[in-house]
Amino acid sequence: MATSFVASGQGIPELEIRDIPTLEMNRSAHHASVGKAQTLIRNEYVRRLEKLPGKRIHLFNVVDNATPSLRFRYISDYVLQQGVYRASTETQQGCMQCSPQMGREIGCEYTKKCDCLEYAAVDESRLDDQGKREYQEALDTGASTMGFPKKFPYFAEGTKREKTGCLVPFYLNSRRPIYECNEKCRCGPYCRNKNVQFGRQVEVEIFRANDGRGWGLRCKEDLHEGQFIDTYRGEVITDAEATRRETSSSKAKMSYLYSLDKFAESEGLDEKDLYVVDGEFMGGPTKFINHSCDPNCRQYTVSYNKHDPRVYDIAFFARRFVPKGEELTFDYLDKEEGDEMDEPGEGAIPCLCGAKNCRKWLWT
Repeated sequence: MATSFVASGQGIPELEIRDIPTLEMNRSAHHASVGKAQTLIRNEYVRRLEKLPGKRIHLFNVVDNATPSLRFRYISDYVLQQGVYRASTETQQGCMQCSPQMGREIGCEYTKKCDCLEYAAVDESRLDDQGKREYQEALDTGASTMGFPKKFPYFAEGTKREKTGCLVPFYLNSRRPIYECNEKCRCGPYCRNKNVQFGRQVEVEIFRANDGRGWGLRCKEDLHEGQFIDTYRGEVITDAEATRRETSSSKAKMSYLYSLDKFAESEGLDEKDLYVVDGEFMGGPTKFINHSCDPNCRQYTVSYNKHDPRVYDIAFFARRFVPKGEELTFDYLDKEEGDEMDEPGEGAIPCLCGAKNCRKWLWT
């Protein structure tokens, strides 16, 4: 049988047809197809980001060819799964003594009149001796704290422009739950006590970290101390379903579960009756916020129905001024200063945050 050759020009070696494609050709074709697929995946992900309502979400990666999973679905609110229910809308109450024009045309003006603040924390620094006794009596008897001095959570218009809408120190420097006004209130749509419910108002960028931490999130503009960033969203599932998902996943796999347990103790809720947010497969850009032992963001409880202790928003606010481009971080373990860490056991995951006060371990 005659042997056939392929020649492409002077200086290029002849190849036997039976040897085509060569190993090198296969390698080149493989890399070309992989590269094309990676580009298509990246373009599709960016296209989906561009279609989302609200302020833009950018994607940036100069580290490698990776793209976040196309399986992840962006949602604007919780998706309640089987066995999860919000409290009936009939239980939701609005403030009836407030109005859109109460002096400065910013909606609610007086904390002692705003029904939405019924369960909000009392500002004990404003209590005189008699007030302290009455407040303690209310705590002992379980009576309402309406009429005691409280604070609205956000700076109102008329203060310094950069502070408008930012958390006041009374809330920023504490873990007190935030109660916003709702659609049943008489204070109007632009009340000073409505903020998180309007959604993210800043542009953010999902970026690839170059230190092995995967994806991260940063803002495309400066953030002022106490400024709202976005909420943590996902599927809301039962505690039993959360346990099942954790058990079936690898220990080394990142967990996106967040327990809605803020009111468990005060309301006497059993752990099995609590709900959990799972942001692994659907949620918002806050899924990509990395951990730090010295974070620049903090998560806060935000409720629009004071009578629903099981479903509420988890909102991220800037703890301090955060310049444009600085990575956003929060403490995954939500540790208070002075809290002791458990000793790392088998399968413990080291912390890579690089903070001076790093606890060395992320999950113990």
